[in-house]
Amino acid sequence: MMGKFKIKSRTSRNLEALMFVAPWVLGFLLFMAFPLVFSLYMSLHKVTVLPTGLKYDFQGLKYYQEILFGSSAFYDNLIPFFQEIVIMVPVIIVFSLFIAIMLNQNFPGRILFRVVFFLPIIFTSGYVLTEFVNQGEGTLGFLERFSIGEYLLDFLGDSSWTKPVMDVLNRFVLVLWYSGVQILIFLAGRQTISKSSYESARIDGASPWEVFWKITLPAMSPFILLNLIYTVVDMFTFPYNPIIELINTGNYGYNSALAWIYFVVIACFLSLIMLLFLRMNRSRRYR
Repeated sequence: MMGKFKIKSRTSRNLEALMFVAPWVLGFLLFMAFPLVFSLYMSLHKVTVLPTGLKYDFQGLKYYQEILFGSSAFYDNLIPFFQEIVIMVPVIIVFSLFIAIMLNQNFPGRILFRVVFFLPIIFTSGYVLTEFVNQGEGTLGFLERFSIGEYLLDFLGDSSWTKPVMDVLNRFVLVLWYSGVQILIFLAGRQTISKSSYESARIDGASPWEVFWKITLPAMSPFILLNLIYTVVDMFTFPYNPIIELINTGNYGYNSALAWIYFVVIACFLSLIMLLFLRMNRSRRYR
């Protein structure tokens, strides 16, 4: 009798768990899995919109070959934007970490400052941000006042990094507006470090610089990785994104193939970042 009772109780717990998970599974299948599979199917077909519905003509890998080898439009848009991301991601991570450490200090009005740094995430939608960029907003005023841009142009010359660097500087303030979530994550991570660690370091005579490198930064490494992943994904879906604009043109089959190639590029970039970050952490532990 006890064995049957245990089996029934275990079955009931499993059913309860399935009931809680079922809405997520159903939502994933309907709103994630089906669109993904359907877009992959469309990328292999020429899709024609008819009054009676959609017509599919099988094309195989034609669109993939055309994007990767038949035209330079994808690379002409991807490479400069990729260079901008390489510049923007470290800037956002360092800025967010610095602001989070500052906001963690005990000073009057720190809640107000935390709200101020997060407000742009709420108010700047994709369309609003695009309009700011089109109107020339988001630049650093002192760059024009002191002609720093001209010095940078002279320093960089005809390098392929000249345009990406200037584009980032022209949207620098808007880029920093995208640091609100990262600041919150770093702030939460900073609060997980026990005060006793800092008290012990101060008793041992460690300087603030040594405390940062020996205690704060190693303890924040999981949150740095999390913010790296979040920032890369956020930047690759940046509203002012030439690849997204390119995907919104052409037929459905071509757009689907372009979206899948773009997804693979993002996945490879994320994998590279995670690999480098894990190797750096491993080498630092063995020192």
